[in-house]
Amino acid sequence: MNGRERIAAAMRHEPVDRVPVMCQLAIGHYLLNTDVSPVDLWFTSEGFARALLTLARRYRFDGILINLLGTDPQWMRYVDRIETAGDGSQAVFFTNGDTARCPADDNVHCFPARGMRKPTIDEVDPEQVYYDDPHGLGGLKYPFYFGLDPYRPDKTDYWPEYLFRTIDLVRGEAEDLSVHGEIFSPWTQLLELFGYENALVYLLDEPQKCRAILAAYTEGAADLGIRQARRGVDAVLISSAFAGGGFISPRQYEQFVLPYETEVVRRIRQEGVPVYTHTCGDIGDRLERMAASGIDGIDTLDPPPLGSVDLENAKRRVGDRLFFKGNIDAVNTLLHKTPAEVRQDALWRLKVGSPKSGYILSSACSVSPRVPPENLSILVETSEEFGAPAM
Repeated sequence: MNGRERIAAAMRHEPVDRVPVMCQLAIGHYLLNTDVSPVDLWFTSEGFARALLTLARRYRFDGILINLLGTDPQWMRYVDRIETAGDGSQAVFFTNGDTARCPADDNVHCFPARGMRKPTIDEVDPEQVYYDDPHGLGGLKYPFYFGLDPYRPDKTDYWPEYLFRTIDLVRGEAEDLSVHGEIFSPWTQLLELFGYENALVYLLDEPQKCRAILAAYTEGAADLGIRQARRGVDAVLISSAFAGGGFISPRQYEQFVLPYETEVVRRIRQEGVPVYTHTCGDIGDRLERMAASGIDGIDTLDPPPLGSVDLENAKRRVGDRLFFKGNIDAVNTLLHKTPAEVRQDALWRLKVGSPKSGYILSSACSVSPRVPPENLSILVETSEEFGAPAM
């Protein structure tokens, strides 16, 4: 089996020759372990695609997550000059006076430094929101992209063709790998719109207005996921990082996350591709609620102390309905342990997660910038050693 076939089978709980391996890498990890410059990675589809493909091949991963939208090939028309420092970091000076500083060795986002004030809930008309990518680099007319003002979206012509350029580049070079797209959940977009503290307060003070905004973001998220599916991705990941117990209660999850993600999932799955959700941290108390959204799988499954998911418990509760991707502690194991210790940790998770298929061996959340490459290379070796899971 090749990686694309292997992950497709695992997501369907079908037999595989070995458990697939696929980790999401932090942007800083690409910067530290490839020769792609910070500016090329953040601002060009070609640079990001090259970084994705380089490390997927080096670590022998079975799949790639494309977690940045494609970028405007004419983006340099906004640029006055680019300066590169001795440490490899770069600064982009835009013609409108903004400056974006792009570190060379960590995971700090490369955004225009001027930023923009977060709106209050009274200032937001639900008819004026559709989809806001928190990275703000796709080139859409977001309020926080190059300091543009809010606008009324043209929902019939919202997605520039170049947003899908990275998918095209990676798909064209990796027919043997499972290529996944990423969209942000309505819930994530709400929190990014107002800022986390204010958004959580608005849930209590203005719940109806929050629901109207979430409904608007649902339309845009579903639209983007459908377009990615039609572009050729093998699965769509819904990034819903802040829907865990560290932010909201199970009751709030049922009110402000579940209805909207359920609709996003329903629409994308009609395109014939699997949909899975990425939620960080404490989700051990809401696995059944997450499954109720209609998703095919869950990503991260952070174990203690980062989260609250015991893999044996999760497998027993929802493992017959969902595939799992993750559960290796990205900090205490991948960052701080030796390759031999990582191998032992991975073997245990393979033993627990793989029976009856439905498991993708992965870091629980993003692989941090300074994780030793040898701790990632050992994962496929360990999967090969473990062999085919029991069915």
